[in-house]
Amino acid sequence: MIAKLRSRHMLKTNNLFKVWFLTAVAFLMSAQAFAAESIDRTQPYQMMTQVAEVAFERLKSEQDNIHQDPELLKVIVEEELMPYVNAQYAALKLLGPNLKGADRKDVGVFIDSFRKYLVSSYAQVLTQYTDQTIEFGPEPKIKADSRITSIKVDIIDTPRPNIKLEFKLRKDKKSGEWKAFDMVAEGISLLSSKQSEWNTKIRQEGILQVADELEKLAAQPIRFESNK
Repeated sequence: MIAKLRSRHMLKTNNLFKVWFLTAVAFLMSAQAFAAESIDRTQPYQMMTQVAEVAFERLKSEQDNIHQDPELLKVIVEEELMPYVNAQYAALKLLGPNLKGADRKDVGVFIDSFRKYLVSSYAQVLTQYTDQTIEFGPEPKIKADSRITSIKVDIIDTPRPNIKLEFKLRKDKKSGEWKAFDMVAEGISLLSSKQSEWNTKIRQEGILQVADELEKLAAQPIRFESNK
């Protein structure tokens, strides 16, 4: 009975994770009326909308090449999206209490593997993008000393129900630049969810074992699903 409950929980978590990635892509790929030649990373709201414009235009212009070689999506994710994602901070938050007493080199390996996993996951989700639309919440008012902010959006994917999302961003003390590190969907944090899923495995098998599994997942080829 316990095994069945765990299995159902894992399935639900994985489905939510897939939805979060897809809706995140919908956010990042929604074309906005901003000039994107120079993206100011010190203004998080404008940054996210401008990143969307650049990435969307590239996806649109390279569709033929992408369908011939889906691995190109990893390149697009790496070049257009990852510069605005704080993968290191997200990985450290995922490790949470497992950081205590952990070998620094092992942590570095995990961060690198987690980043590759993110790139591959986003690239795979891009194969499912079908022009979902988005409604932005108001631009947040950010205090001068604040290092965390959020951008609220509604993902519209008719005929499915709208999905309420909140992107969490963190400001770097030295540079003043913002990067995304978490997504909250319908009140549930992506990082908290994955931490709950991986925490026991990391504790029992070690950071390097989980990092190795992430490496294998990241190395899987990108494929277009046949149900489009």
